[in-house]
Amino acid sequence: MTDGMDRPNSPQPGPASGGYGYPQPGQSNPYQPEQVQGQGFGPPPVADETFPPPIPETFSAAPTPDWQAMADATEAQRKKRRLLTIGGGALAVVLVAAGTAFFLMSGGDEPTDKPTASSSGSPSASGSAKSPEKTPEDDSPTVPGEPNLLRDRNGRMGIALGPGASLGEVSQRTEVRFKGTADSYAQGAEAAVDVTKSFSVSTRVYNTTEGGSHMAVSQGDGDSYAFELGFEVVGGKKAWVFRVQTGDKGQAATAQQVVVDNVDTTKKWALLTGTYDAEKKTIALWVDDKQAGQAQVSGIWAGPGPLQLGRARHHGIWSAPWEGALDHVRIFDQNLNQEQITGLKNNKLGKAKPTHSWLI
Repeated sequence: MTDGMDRPNSPQPGPASGGYGYPQPGQSNPYQPEQVQGQGFGPPPVADETFPPPIPETFSAAPTPDWQAMADATEAQRKKRRLLTIGGGALAVVLVAAGTAFFLMSGGDEPTDKPTASSSGSPSASGSAKSPEKTPEDDSPTVPGEPNLLRDRNGRMGIALGPGASLGEVSQRTEVRFKGTADSYAQGAEAAVDVTKSFSVSTRVYNTTEGGSHMAVSQGDGDSYAFELGFEVVGGKKAWVFRVQTGDKGQAATAQQVVVDNVDTTKKWALLTGTYDAEKKTIALWVDDKQAGQAQVSGIWAGPGPLQLGRARHHGIWSAPWEGALDHVRIFDQNLNQEQITGLKNNKLGKAKPTHSWLI
C-alpha cells in the first residue's frame, strides 16, 4: 500500500511534487496509447473459454447519444412487459370465476373435458396463472434497439460504447472488449457514484498488457478523475491499483492509492473491487475476495463527469486506455465488508443490492 506517487519515473510512496501522471519536460507521456497492431487477447483463463473474433456488427457510438430517447425506449419495454403480466393475471381470475360458476350450475360434477396441466393459458388447480415467459430482452446485455448501449440491470443508466470497443460472447456471457486505443472506451450518461458518500465499485477484468497504465473503471471528464480502478506498473512491478483524488486539478499531492503487486495481473481473470468508507475516511482495494490493503484519505474530490470504462481523465486528457476485456461491472452505494465481497465473487449478493450493474 502506498499513498500518492511520483510519475513518470519510479513511483515512490507518499505525495509527490508536480502533476500526477503528467510528463515532465523532455519526456514522453506514458499514458498515451501505443499503436500496436495484431495483438489479441491471448490464451483464455479457463479451458472452455475462448476469445472468438468480435461480433461482426460495428458498435459506433454517436458523439452525443440521445439519452432521454434511450431511457424512454427502455421504460416503454418495461411497461409493455408489466401490462402483459397484469393482463395474464386478470385473464386467470376470469377463467377461475367461469370455472367455478360452471361447477355450481352443473351440480358439482367435473367437466368431461378437463384441461390438462400442459394446456396453454389454463389455470392450475390452485387457480394461479402461469408466470409470463422470459423474453430475450430480459437477458440482453444491451438496451433493446440500441446495440451500442449497455443495459443497466439495476438502474436506468446506459453506457455507450465508443467506436473502438466491441462486445464478445463467451460461455453464455457477454463481455466488452477494448483495444488499448484512444477510441476504445465506453461512457455513461452521468456520474454513477456519489463519491461524497460510502461506495464500492467492482468489475471482472482481463488484462493483456505487461506495462504502462490501464484503467478499467473511472469517473470524471474534467481536469481529472475522481477515482480510477485498474492496472499499472508501480515501482517496477505489475500491480492492481485503486486511486482517488482528494483535491481538484489532479495534483500529485492529492492522489491517494492502494496497490497490490504480489499477484499475476496478465491474461488471467480477476475481480477488482475498490471501496470507500465515508465515515472512517478510508479506501480499500480487494482482489477477488481478499483485501490488498487500505489507505487513509481526507475525502474524495467530487469532480465533474460521467462513469467511464476503459480509460481515465488525467490533466484534461484521456489516458490509461484499457487493453483486454471487462464484465460484471457493479456499483454499490455502500462500503462492502468481507462477507459481502465474498458473496460478490460467488454471485451471491444477499442484501447487498447494486445501484447499477452491466454485463451481468
